[in-house]
Order: sequence, then C-alpha cells, then structure tokens
Amino acid sequence: MDDQNKNLILATALSFLVILVWFIVFPPEEPALDQTPPATVSTQAPAAPETAAVPPAATTGPGAAPAAQSDTAPAAPQSARIEIDTPRVSGAISLTGGRIDQLALKDYRVQQEPDSPTVTLLSPVGQANAYYALYGWVPGGELSFEDVPDANTEWQVESGTALGVDAPIVLRWDNGKGVTFRREISVDADFLFTVTQSAENTGAAPLRMAPYGIVARHGEPADQTGFFIIHEGVVRQTDDELEEINYGDMPDMDFVEREGARADVVAVEQNGWIGFTDHYWMTTLIPEPGQAFTSVAKYVASADIYQVEARHPTVEIAPGGTAEITSQLFAGAKEWETIREYQNGEGIYRFIDSIDWGWFYFLTKPIFAVLHWLNALIGNMGWAIIGLTLIIKAILFPLAYKSYVSMAKMKELQPEMEKIKERAGDDRQKLQQEMMGLYKKEKVNPASGCLPILLQIPIFFSLYKVIFVTIELRHAPFIAWITDLSAPDPTSILNLFGLFSWATPEPGSLLFIFSLGVLPILLGISMWLQQKLNPAPTDPTQAAIFAWMPWVFMFMLGTFASGLIIYWIANNMITFAQQYIIMRSQGYKPDVFGNILSSFKRKAKPAEGADKK
Repeated sequence: MDDQNKNLILATALSFLVILVWFIVFPPEEPALDQTPPATVSTQAPAAPETAAVPPAATTGPGAAPAAQSDTAPAAPQSARIEIDTPRVSGAISLTGGRIDQLALKDYRVQQEPDSPTVTLLSPVGQANAYYALYGWVPGGELSFEDVPDANTEWQVESGTALGVDAPIVLRWDNGKGVTFRREISVDADFLFTVTQSAENTGAAPLRMAPYGIVARHGEPADQTGFFIIHEGVVRQTDDELEEINYGDMPDMDFVEREGARADVVAVEQNGWIGFTDHYWMTTLIPEPGQAFTSVAKYVASADIYQVEARHPTVEIAPGGTAEITSQLFAGAKEWETIREYQNGEGIYRFIDSIDWGWFYFLTKPIFAVLHWLNALIGNMGWAIIGLTLIIKAILFPLAYKSYVSMAKMKELQPEMEKIKERAGDDRQKLQQEMMGLYKKEKVNPASGCLPILLQIPIFFSLYKVIFVTIELRHAPFIAWITDLSAPDPTSILNLFGLFSWATPEPGSLLFIFSLGVLPILLGISMWLQQKLNPAPTDPTQAAIFAWMPWVFMFMLGTFASGLIIYWIANNMITFAQQYIIMRSQGYKPDVFGNILSSFKRKAKPAEGADKK
C-alpha cells in the first residue's frame, strides 16, 4: 500500500473519530418535553401534600439579615386558588402560602403545532418539577414562627376576584395575636408581578420581623439544553457584579448553613436581583432599586430543592404602626425588548444582563440589537440572520482583505513550492531553507493573513452566541421546509428528503448524526468551495485531512439549529465571493470548477505506455 493510500485511510479514520467524539461530548438536543399546563384553574389544591423550604430564623438585631433555615412542612391538603389571567400569562395563586405557583405563557407553545399546549413556567407542588414563588416574614424578638405567615398559611382574599392587568388582589391573614398581614399582588401586561407585603401591629408592644421572597425548584430541571454555550441555573446581580451558578455546582457551594442545606449568601448594598434562568425562560426576585437585601442561592439536599431568596432587613413596628415592603417578580420569556424596557422604564439595575451575553458581551450586545432591528424591519428571522452576516462581513472586509491577498499569493506560489518539495526530498532542513528563500524572493509572509483571522474569531463567536440564545429563533419560520429556526433541518437524506415515507432516526440516537438534511449538505458544499480557494498544505497527510474537513463538519454541525446552519452557509458563501474577487484583483484567476474537471481527467487518463501493449 503506497503512502497516499495510507494517508487517505488515516484521514478517513480520524474524520470519523472526530464525528464520534463530537457526538458523545455534544449530543443532539433531546426532544422537548410535554410541559402541559393545568387544563383549568381549579378551586382545589393538588391532592399531594405540599412542602416548601422555609428560610429564615430570627435575627439578632434591627437591620440584620436573618440567618437561614431550610425545613419542610406539610401544607393543607386542599386550598382555594385565585385565577391569574392577562393577555400574555394565565395561571393561579394558591391561598395556601399565597404562592404564585401556576403560570403558563400564552404566546409560547411546547411544540410548533397550533394545538400544542402552552409552555408552563411555574407549577405547584404535587406536579413533576414543582416551581413556584413564595413570600413571607421571619419572626424576631418575642415572635415565633407560628406568629408570622409561612409556606402553609391559609390566606383570605380581602379584595379582588382574579389577578389581571389593572386588577390587583389583596390577601389578608390575622395571626390572632394583634398582627394583621396583607399581601397585595399586581401584574403588568407582560411578565412583571409587583408584590407588596405589609404587617399592621394592633398590639401594645413593638414587634420585629423581616420579610423575604423565595423562588424554589423541586429537583434539577429536566429540559436543560446541557450545552456549554448557554448558562442555565442561578443568575444574580450583586450591585456591580453579575454571578452565574450552575445547577450542578449548587450542592457543592462552600457556605454551609445547616445540615442538609448549602447556600451562597451575599449582601447587596443598593441594587440587585436573583433568580433562575433557563434557555428561554426566567423567574427572578427583584427588590426595589436602592434597597439593601441579602441574596441567597441555596440547595436543600434533604428535599432536593434548588432555591433563591431575597431576604430584606429586619423592621421594627411600633404599636399601632404598619411596616410595608414592595418587591417585584419577573416570571416569563427572556425577550430582549421586554427585559430592556424593564431596565430602562422600571429602573431594574442592569437587568438586560440577565440574558447570557457570554465572554464577549461588548460585542454580543450590539450584534443582538442589530439582529432584532433587522428582524423587525424584514419580518423574517432567517433573512435577518443573512442580513446581519452581510453587515458584519462588510465591517470586517478591511481586515479580511489582507488575509485574502496573502492567500492569493500563496496559492499562486503553490506549483513552485511543489517543485521545491520534490528537490528537497526527505531533507527537512533544505526544504525549510528553500521555502524561506522563496518567501523572501516573492515578498510573501505566510503568517501575514493570520492576525486578521484571529481578530475576527471573537466577532463570529459572538454572532454564534446571539443566534443560539435569542428566543426569537424559537419556532420562527424561514422559507419552504424550514419552519423552526431553533430546530435542526427536518429533511433527511435517509428517506431522500421525504420522497419515501419511512421514518428517520430520532434526535439523540447515534444514527441521527447521519440523517443529513438539505441545509447541512449545502453547508458542506459551501465549506468545500471556500476551501478550494485556499492553498493546500504541502504535507500529503495534512492535505488529505483538510480535504475531508468540509464533509466532517457537515456531519458535526448538521444536527445544530437551522438558524446557525443558515448563518454558516451565508458566511461561507460571502467569504467565498470576497476571496474570489480579491484573488482575481491580485492577478490570480482561480478556476474552482475547472480544477475539479482537470483532476477527473487526470484520474481517467491511461497510464503511460498502456496504449503500446
């Protein structure tokens, strides 16, 4: 077996090894789970006993943050519920604990089909992956936990019949010992709830207590993407510092509050918020701007509860006086425009940073804004992606020009480099010396095109990040068969793109990576075309591996979201056009298809002397 065949076999083996490793490390996204919300907002609570992690024990002095306590306690088996109904959300509040524990997002469905159930964000205890918001007070001084409302307090409706836009509700609870607690809840037209907690002291002695808010999740979310490029877990703003904690890291947090619970406790002096963020959804506790509070991320191992808390300072209530604290709760979709409006209009400090911008946030943010502007202008996210790619390529053209000119010169010197290699044989030193002499003679620097390419990497990575995280791609159609830019191309070469009716491999199976659609094949062709304009490596093994790379990446990237594939195809074709034009302007006339035909002719040509036999 000659060296060329050995190199080809090696390149093939390496290529499929790369595919296999990629598939194992970054498996395709699992099919979306059926997150069917409750069919109706009933007046009965779930039959299963409810439990909740109850935070704080008493404080030691006015203004101090309460120490943590994480217990579970059974709630009443049945509870009345009050309906939530706005143009964008529906759900219910349980009067047991006054929990906001049923919430569905009307504008978003689990699957793309019109009859698919709406996405459920919050769900009560008793259902899988319970997820809810809870408010209460921590007793201080002579008060005990029985004297303040907690997760199992039975509230009464003082005013309002259902929670809606411009239709708040007020809940009331009297502890029978001279303290009346009220909770007013209102909601805007999008995803922002406002919760005002008050305590009225009708007794003869001063009282001390501290309000808090909780968002709790029972068990780690089952529908995580599991992809390193996006953060899913706790996100919080602590004054000027943004922090992210993955679900998997919470059981190992350094600060131990008590046996069975681990927490990370941070004091916020003026501005902050804390919550859970998913790929497209978020639930966040937001104290008033300028309000000091204690930000807590907690994991309760005994109950498998992930929990975030906003603990407010202790207040002292004089006889006949009332203490009141207002905070907000964001529970909804991570829409860039909506979150930006809450930051600018509601004064929520740096709330736009709740979207995962990544390391290159200084690039990702403006790219994100341009993409949304283009989408609003064009009305189609697929064309907006192509338009954004054109804009970025135009901005980077001066950088790319130098790189393409260098590649054109290197391509032109390719025949001379092959001659030098033949003359040098196995003498590596002679090969290097003659190569350097050629570069010096022709005034070519083979590394001159590297810096422009390196400078472009953060920009392209930022664009990739934007396309991956934006919720506007979710279930967004493009053209023809591409009806969801956040999902892989639905066509498959295994059934000749729908010509035959047999089923194709499901996402998550090993064979799915070979179920190539139209877009991945176009991606491979676009990469191959672009590669034909670049100088081939002089080493045969490297050349063989490079020749296989477009097809390797076709398989590796084929299971990615269609929006990302469209971006890569557009980027490759624009790059090909730019490079082709620049190479011709430098006197080099690449003939991509002519070279291909020539290579076929060379293979078909009979061996020398064969016609003499």
